[in-house]
Amino acid sequence: MSTIKQVQITFDCAEPERVARFWCDVLGYVVPPPPKGFATWDDFDRTLSPDHQGSAACVDPSGVGPRLFFQRVPEGKVVKNRLHLDVRVGTGLVGEERLAALEAECTRLVALGAVRVRLMRADGDYESCLVMQDVEGNEFCLD
Repeated sequence: MSTIKQVQITFDCAEPERVARFWCDVLGYVVPPPPKGFATWDDFDRTLSPDHQGSAACVDPSGVGPRLFFQRVPEGKVVKNRLHLDVRVGTGLVGEERLAALEAECTRLVALGAVRVRLMRADGDYESCLVMQDVEGNEFCLD
């Protein structure tokens, strides 16, 4: 019998702290406490080599969801993500009620710096969802 593994979702980004703050606000996550023996994340960061400094993380305060890790990389995003997050805001809702929930969350996230890309309306196979981008252009869906 295989065991279930925990996962961490890692984002390559130019401004890890900014992207981490955005996703904490989106998901209701929090910045975890610094590693044992360090008073702050800045104290810990100073112990790392310059090419590893500036990373950030956020975690589900209930301990259920995966940890998100944000690492600085020199190259910018140039193509569509091959993997994206679906932020589940319309689960169990259909029709106009679902659209209203998606639009309300879209409005909240745009105020945080997200970009609305397009609404994909229900088509008989799938319910409606909203395609968006985070503060560095990473695609995600409001589902």
